[in-house]
Amino acid sequence: MNTMKNIVEELRWRGLIHDMMPGTEEQLLKECTATYIGFDPTSDSLHIGSLVPIILLMHLKNYGHKPIALVGGATGMIGDPSGKSDERNLLDEESLNHNVVGIKNILSRFLDFESNESNAPLLVNNYDWMKDFTFIDFARDIGKRITVNYMMAKDSVKKRLGEEGGGMSFTEFTYQLIQGYDFYHLHKNYNCLLQMGGSDQWGNITTGTELVRRMNDGGAKAYALTCPLITKADGSKFGKSEGGNVWLDAEKTSPYKFYQFWLNTSDEDAANYIKIFTFKSQDEVKQLLATHQEAPHERQLQKALAESLMLLVHNQEALDTAIVASSILFGKSDAAALNKLSARDMQEVFDGVPYFELDKNKLKDGLNLVEFFAEHTATLKSNGEARRAIKENSLSINKAKVNETKTIDLNDVLVNGFILAQRGKKNYSLVKLI
Repeated sequence: MNTMKNIVEELRWRGLIHDMMPGTEEQLLKECTATYIGFDPTSDSLHIGSLVPIILLMHLKNYGHKPIALVGGATGMIGDPSGKSDERNLLDEESLNHNVVGIKNILSRFLDFESNESNAPLLVNNYDWMKDFTFIDFARDIGKRITVNYMMAKDSVKKRLGEEGGGMSFTEFTYQLIQGYDFYHLHKNYNCLLQMGGSDQWGNITTGTELVRRMNDGGAKAYALTCPLITKADGSKFGKSEGGNVWLDAEKTSPYKFYQFWLNTSDEDAANYIKIFTFKSQDEVKQLLATHQEAPHERQLQKALAESLMLLVHNQEALDTAIVASSILFGKSDAAALNKLSARDMQEVFDGVPYFELDKNKLKDGLNLVEFFAEHTATLKSNGEARRAIKENSLSINKAKVNETKTIDLNDVLVNGFILAQRGKKNYSLVKLI
């Protein structure tokens, strides 16, 4: 018998197991097991909440199992009621197709669907097998196998039916059957024996295992494993920043903001996240926690977390830029560092700093310091204040100290089109040349 490395043990110490059907661990130890996780296309990108299922699929691959990523082109048309108090708005076909393409692209960054390995990851879309399914077929072949009593007993259903008000539409009620059919289809066509997902998916997943069993007259095994929903130590929702979701798409959440999100996690959260969101070994994690304990103010744990996530989701170049950008506000830097930032990075680093626009023609002949600071920035209120600041030697342009002999001209414009004016350590103005 081919014995596998124990992935369950690995997931357990990482805090990634919430519930598991009996026999699951034995199955994963026995042989290469095809395992699927579903992703609903509610957007054209995935956010960091989706990183956990992606990482689960990556662990499966690393441990010799076959990961299947399912994009819910069909189920996305209905909407999963699990964990939701309201009926979802249904997407039109065009929006849905756009989202499916976006999610496929993101998943392809983490899993090589072109691989020729025996346990190569597989990407499927349930629309491909659901589109030709008639309602009569579904009612006769699927609906007949599962009782209404069984479906009503699910927490996701009970919760909604117990609430005052709207209850639950038939559409959402059938969701667990449609997801269950996905499991049956993958079981039949790819010998998929396990479905994984968040703890809120337990009801849907076990309906799938039951359907597999009943569609095969009780003669087939299927398994379920769920991971906890990630929360913050203070009880607030994980994955949100002030600007909303933290996305995996660089266009939606810039690499700088993505880096900052992980860098700013609390000590308690970082100690959990380093196990959940990185592939560092137990020894590496132990070492990091010990180092952090010795000097928490240096935030070595948060830096290691942010670095690992940047390399996983983005790349080395994006990480280098984010580190440079972060040091500009909090450490020593110069014009060369500022020149490495794009216009978007520049605006995000100095978010909330007074912003001005200046006609570049005004710089052709140059502006003296007093005029530039007093009229085109918020750092000084008057010519007199500007002269005093010059005497105090407290003015900087692009992080370099300047004196009364300095004239501001086109040579002071950074490659991203900005001039950074500064008085003292923290009093900034951002001037955009137009």
